[in-house]
Amino acid sequence: MPNQLKIKEPICIAATRDVCGEGVLWARDTQCIYWTDINRFLVHRCTLKDGAVKTWFFSEPVTCVMETSRKGTLALSLGSGIALWKPDSDVPHTPLFALPGWPFVRCNDAAVDPGGALWVGSMRNNVKENGASAEAGGTDGVLYRVDGTGAASEWRRDLGISNTLLWSPDRSRFYFGDSLQNCIWSYEYDLGTRSIREEQPFFQGFERGLPDGSTIDSDGYLWNCRYGGSCIVRVAPDGKVDRVIELPVSNVTNCTFGGQHGNVLYVTSASAEAGRWERFGGGLFALETNVTGLAENQFQLP
Repeated sequence: MPNQLKIKEPICIAATRDVCGEGVLWARDTQCIYWTDINRFLVHRCTLKDGAVKTWFFSEPVTCVMETSRKGTLALSLGSGIALWKPDSDVPHTPLFALPGWPFVRCNDAAVDPGGALWVGSMRNNVKENGASAEAGGTDGVLYRVDGTGAASEWRRDLGISNTLLWSPDRSRFYFGDSLQNCIWSYEYDLGTRSIREEQPFFQGFERGLPDGSTIDSDGYLWNCRYGGSCIVRVAPDGKVDRVIELPVSNVTNCTFGGQHGNVLYVTSASAEAGRWERFGGGLFALETNVTGLAENQFQLP
């Protein structure tokens, strides 16, 4: 199977010049791609049919967009916590979970598990009130599980930059990473209790960049975006590198499968560092493949 993988050249489908593009979601029902720009407090939506891009403005960082069980309602990971949002109405978003320690810490990557709970990891806040970047570091991050009522529980502490939250196709394993430790861990996942245990290193020490967001395909291969590494690395279920996919930008941030047949990899990126010019830095990319991803899990609301 690995030798049969085919990937076409990446195409920039939205040159939005995001400072830090992130949190990408394929909304299958509406055939749209949602993603965020953390530093500019934006949510973008690209409609597959005509390529039109619409952008919403928020008053704080937005880090991730997720589906919910409520029609027309999405879940947002904001700097301050988790909120519910209706993109097709003028109703303000509704806070659901308030992150302890905000604004010293902020939410980062987030995802919904197969049981319908939302998991979100935090980090020391590196975004100022005006959107300018501040220094990241420390071990202030915490991994939370948030239920549809807003009740939350802690599952991991002492994190640098929380990134990558994924579940294996058979729902038996959970993957979670820390960019500053250059490590993605694997856990046993119990669907009945929506709990994790038995942490062990899965993919660590890769020399190109640092691990940012990831997705997983239907064969159980993890696709990890490498911030500062100009690539995505496809990791086999045994933790070994299957192959490296080159991107024309240095800061590759997150990805998900979508498209009409579920075989297009949509990839977000962040602008290049000062002094380095990149034609498509901060853009949204599409890579057609011959594999498919998994359907998005929905955050179960009461």
